[in-house]
Amino acid sequence: MYENTFPNKRFKHTLEFLQNHVSTSETILDLGVVNPFSEIMSQQGYTVENTKGEDLDIDTSTIENSEAEVVTAFEIFEHLLSPFTVLKSIKTDKLVASVPLKLWFSSAYRSKTDMLDRHYHEFEDWQFDWLLEKAGWKIVDRQKWTNPTKKLGIRPILRWFTPRYYIVYAERV
Repeated sequence: MYENTFPNKRFKHTLEFLQNHVSTSETILDLGVVNPFSEIMSQQGYTVENTKGEDLDIDTSTIENSEAEVVTAFEIFEHLLSPFTVLKSIKTDKLVASVPLKLWFSSAYRSKTDMLDRHYHEFEDWQFDWLLEKAGWKIVDRQKWTNPTKKLGIRPILRWFTPRYYIVYAERV
């Protein structure tokens, strides 16, 4: 089902990590609109509700009013000006979140055509850990993985050895 290509490798790692920490009997609020990975979660037996496309920097009402038992946030915090505000608004005690890691050899992602598809933050793992801890979360498990490409050049070679994605399972303190 998943081959070792983008985004399938990322989806495979994310699903395995999720399955290690979240039961299909638990309901999930996935931050962000319905997306290919929220559909994969549903296909795997998870009950998933997504936020509706509101600007989460301004409107956290869906998060605050959710009855879900787990919140997932896959590659969304880098798009927010204030991920701290969103993390504080989560009521559930369980969080599974992933972020792209800051790469010293590559600048932050910025779409030239889509004003919403920009990274305000690309974290180092310790920065994301501190953000979570300050927002009241204790990291229980974490994992990193690379994102190699089949292109030629220095940066593609470095991507074989340098982790690109970081995922955590955290519980409310």
